[in-house]
Amino acid sequence: MENNLTWHDTKITKEQRSKLKTQKPCVLWLTGLSGSGKSTLANALEQRLFTMGYHTYLLDGDNVRHGLNKDLGFDENSRVENIRRIGKVCKLFVDSGLIVLCAFISPFCKERQIIRELLDKGEYIEIFVDTPIEVCKKRDPKGLYKKARNGEIKNFTGIDSPYEAPENPEIHIKSENLDENIETILKYLLKKGKIHA
Repeated sequence: MENNLTWHDTKITKEQRSKLKTQKPCVLWLTGLSGSGKSTLANALEQRLFTMGYHTYLLDGDNVRHGLNKDLGFDENSRVENIRRIGKVCKLFVDSGLIVLCAFISPFCKERQIIRELLDKGEYIEIFVDTPIEVCKKRDPKGLYKKARNGEIKNFTGIDSPYEAPENPEIHIKSENLDENIETILKYLLKKGKIHA
């Protein structure tokens, strides 16, 4: 089948789309344990970028599994495929000139590396939302830790499946102060020329 496929080059480039939007496209990849605050931070950050006039799109783990990745389970192979598909979507969104915010546990280093390698240098910005598991378990906003401890959920990250923390994330979030964390990310984007003053 692939032998019959030919890549169709389009006339409008990523650079032209970015210039029109007056921003540099990138993927802000928020990784961390369930309950770490990834989705909360991604949502608040997107709202802030939107009010500043930037063009964004937010991809969240649960939302993607309601549609695009509805057919996937939570075993290791399915989780890797989940992230691979999301990476392809990210690449398309970056090509359109958007700032893409992604909130995914993405527990394995190799799957996060897949996303990095799909994009041009500097377009993948890894944000490690480093919340201790004890805090995540206490928050447990969806009741998932409790279900995992009771054996109702298998392969749950932090309980019976590992989380491989990023070794060199572009941004390392340890604070629980939402406004402070947003400012940290915005300063990084400004410094790297993704957004402008």
